[in-house]
Amino acid sequence: MLGVEAIGQGAIDGGISGVYAYPGTPSTEITEYIQNNEVAITRNIHRLWSVNEKTAFEAALGMSYAGKRSLVCMKHVGLNVAADPFMNACVTGVNGGLVLAVADDPSMHSSQNEQDSRFYGKFGMVPVLEPSNQQEAYDMAYDGLELSEQLKVPVVLRITTRLAHSRSGVASRPLKEEKPLGIPENPKQFLLLPAYARKYYQDLLGKQHKMLSHSEVSAWNRYQDGQDKSLGIIACGIAWNYLMEHFGEGNLPHPVVKICQYPLPVDMLKKLEEECGELLVMEEGYPLVEEQLTDFFGKGKKISGRLNGVLPRAGELNPDHVAKALGLKVYTGPAVPPVVANRPPALCQGCGHQDVYFALNAAISVYGDGRVFSDIGCYTLGALQPYDSIDTCVDMGASITMAKGASDAGLIPAFAVIGDSTFTHSGITGLLDCVVEKTNINIIILDNEAVAMTGGQDSSAAGKIEDICAGIGVAPEHIRLVVPLKKNHEEMVKTIREEIAFPGVSVIIARRPCIQKIAREKKSNR
Repeated sequence: MLGVEAIGQGAIDGGISGVYAYPGTPSTEITEYIQNNEVAITRNIHRLWSVNEKTAFEAALGMSYAGKRSLVCMKHVGLNVAADPFMNACVTGVNGGLVLAVADDPSMHSSQNEQDSRFYGKFGMVPVLEPSNQQEAYDMAYDGLELSEQLKVPVVLRITTRLAHSRSGVASRPLKEEKPLGIPENPKQFLLLPAYARKYYQDLLGKQHKMLSHSEVSAWNRYQDGQDKSLGIIACGIAWNYLMEHFGEGNLPHPVVKICQYPLPVDMLKKLEEECGELLVMEEGYPLVEEQLTDFFGKGKKISGRLNGVLPRAGELNPDHVAKALGLKVYTGPAVPPVVANRPPALCQGCGHQDVYFALNAAISVYGDGRVFSDIGCYTLGALQPYDSIDTCVDMGASITMAKGASDAGLIPAFAVIGDSTFTHSGITGLLDCVVEKTNINIIILDNEAVAMTGGQDSSAAGKIEDICAGIGVAPEHIRLVVPLKKNHEEMVKTIREEIAFPGVSVIIARRPCIQKIAREKKSNR
C-alpha cells in the first residue's frame, strides 16, 4: 500500500464511522481510498468531501461528540485553516476516538511552505504519531483511535510526502465494529464558556504525564544500544528508515533512540545523553526535537542536526543526507546530460484557463502590470509563460481579500482570479466584505466544475456560484457568465472591459469543465 492508503485501511479496520477531508496533496488519497473501499461502502461510512478543512474538522468532532470514531484528513497548510477547532478540541477533548491525519510537504513539491505539523501537536499538547514506514502508518491509524479514547483527546498522525506516496507491504488486523451512538457523559464537555474552559484546560495539563508515560512505553519508540558511544543518534519518523538503509537492523554501531510517538520519551533521551559524547538528530521537517534537546540538556552537550548545518535546514531529508552526516560514502550518480531540460508544470493543452488569461491580458494591457491577485489551484500556473497573467498567490481565498485591500489603497482596477472550489473553500467571506463596503473590484471565478489540481474531485461550488454571489448581494447584472474558448476571445475581452468600467463589485464566471475530468469520466464510462 501507499502510506496514505495504509492510513485509510487502518482507520476503516479501526472502526471509523466517518472520514472528513478537503483535497490537498499529499493527503488526498486517504479519503479517496476510503471512498472506494468495499467495507466503507457496505458500512456506509461517511466519506464525502467537505468544503474546507475547518468544516471537516468540526464535522469529525461532531461525530466524536456522538460517540463514533472519526478520521479527518488534510495537508499541512490545511491545518492552518482548521487550527481554531483543532486547538479548542484539544481543550474539550473527545468522546469517540478522533485521529487527525495531516500530510506535510517538505521541499514544497506542491505547497506554499514546508511547515512541520508536529508543532501543532506540541502547541495543542496532544499526542503526535509519526510513522517510519507504511506498516506503522496502518497501525497508528488503527491504534490511534483507541489511544484517542483512552486519553480523551484528538491524536495527530503526521506523515510526509515520501512516505505518503511510496509503497510497502502491509499486514492488516481484525476489522473492528463501529462504536455505538452515545453522547458525552459530561453534558458540558463541549461547552467552552470561560468557566468550563478554564477547568478543561487544567484537565488537559493534568493529562500530560499520562501522554508522556504512553510515549515512554510505546512500541513505536525504542532505545537501541550500540558499541560506539562517541555518537548517539535520534531518528524520528521516516528518518529511521533512511538510517536503516545504510546499516540494517542490528548493524548500527552507535546507540539510537527511534522516535515515532510524541511527546518525546524523556527517559530514553536522558539515557542516550548520559552514555554518548555527541548527539545527532535526524528529523523530517523543522528542528523540533533538536531545539527541545537543547532545553533538556543545556548547551554543554554538542547536538547536531538541521540547526548547525550537519543536515540541510530546508527540504526533504533523504538517505544521502544521512550518509553525509555520518561520514559515509555518498553515491552521486551520473551527471544529468545537458540535453535533458527542466520541464516546469504547465496548464493542460485545451484548458479553459488559458483562454481566460489571454483575454484578461488583452483587456487590462492599457493599465500596466501588478494588479491581478490569484489563488491556490492549477490556474496559479498563469504566473508562468506564455501567460504571465497573475501577480500573487499566498493562501486559499487570499485573491479576493488582497485585491480588496489593493483597491482600498487606490489600485484601480484590481482583479481577483479564483477557482470554483477555492471560492467555496474560503472566497465567499472575502466577497461578502467587498459587497458590504461596495469595493471597486473585479472577480473572475474560473469554474471548471472540479477540484482539478488534486485529481478532479467534485467541487462544492457545482451549480451554486451564481446563487451564492446573488445571495451575498452582488448585483445580478454584474454577475456575468462567459465560456472560455478561443472563438469567444473578443466577447470575453469586451465583458472584462465592461466590468472594469463599473465602480463596484463585479463577478465574471468563466465556466468550462476540466478537460482532464471529462477524459477520466469518459474512460470510466467505457
